[in-house]
Amino acid sequence: MELKYKRVLLKISGEALAGERKMGIDYDIVTDICKNIKTCVEMGAQIAIVVGGGNFWRGRSSGEMERTRADHMGMLATVINALAVADALEQLGVPVRVQTALPMQQVAEPYIRNKAVRHLEKGRVVILACGTGNPYFSTDTAASLRAAEINAEIIFKATMVDGVYDKDPKKFGDAVRYDKVSFTKVLTDSLGVMDSTAASLCKDNDLPILLFDLSDPHNIVKAMCGEQVGTIVIED
Repeated sequence: MELKYKRVLLKISGEALAGERKMGIDYDIVTDICKNIKTCVEMGAQIAIVVGGGNFWRGRSSGEMERTRADHMGMLATVINALAVADALEQLGVPVRVQTALPMQQVAEPYIRNKAVRHLEKGRVVILACGTGNPYFSTDTAASLRAAEINAEIIFKATMVDGVYDKDPKKFGDAVRYDKVSFTKVLTDSLGVMDSTAASLCKDNDLPILLFDLSDPHNIVKAMCGEQVGTIVIED
């Protein structure tokens, strides 16, 4: 197998790390994901990872809590996931660095764009936590922003959904999955690939997104080699 992409931003949802538990971390699942990341690194890929925190906390589900505080709690949840993924990679012998958008020097480096790129060039996986470091922005937006900053060729959005559909496949049995769809259609039809801020940022920066199912972690390797998995979102 040969790589199609040299540098990618891999967005992993918190739910994907929880598995059937739905909450917390299933370390066996994390290890399986990291084994496939290791395969890609050994092939020469440069991988940055943005992790979500939904397996611990979702700011938008916090009820009456003040939104800024709720979002800060969500940022801390992403740090827990980042450290878990980092540990699994290190156990497999993969060099890794964790960087956070909020300073917490005792556990991670601060996010510095040039330093992150240098780590990638040296063959290290860089895990980016705390989203953008700002409330009211999702980790999808963080993935779009960081991907643009580090000059990633594409964003891999790995979730528990196998692609983009014309309508919710859980509600409609006749939902049709796209192999390819434009950002314009995603935004116009509210297809739910990611929030509109993130999708607009990718559209404006000609940054494609490949959305695929992480229940089979080998899809990471397949995607890296250009095999047809999931749905690619790219402006025509």
